[in-house]
Amino acid sequence: MEFSDRTLKCIDCGLEFVFTAGEQLFFHDKQFKNDPRHCKQCKAKRTKGGPKVRPETRTTCSECKAETTVPFKPTQGRPVLCRSCFQKQLSKPKQAVEPIPIPGPSAVDVQVAAEDSQAEQQTLVEADSIPGPN
Repeated sequence: MEFSDRTLKCIDCGLEFVFTAGEQLFFHDKQFKNDPRHCKQCKAKRTKGGPKVRPETRTTCSECKAETTVPFKPTQGRPVLCRSCFQKQLSKPKQAVEPIPIPGPSAVDVQVAAEDSQAEQQTLVEADSIPGPN
């Protein structure tokens, strides 16, 4: 497959950049479906990992009813805590959850199984003692 240099436009800065034949071959070999959308300078800025901006949402604390901001969008039905109430909740010891008992064979089941096994062994012994046609 023949590749030739193509000029693309960066979606961040709006400048044109060259998508070389070698880069196109690389994209083809890696089976990338989309062309690059950022020039090398904007891609370097994005991957360098500058400070990430977190969305701040104003809300009311579920515990103390104080006005606060949180770094996420609250969902319905879930409590939202301010920083101090959240820290208090973290410092509380966790309540021990009692394990749910897993039902196993009861003593009656074990006794019945033992009796069945003994009856089966007795039947096998009796069958061995019956003389067969020789």
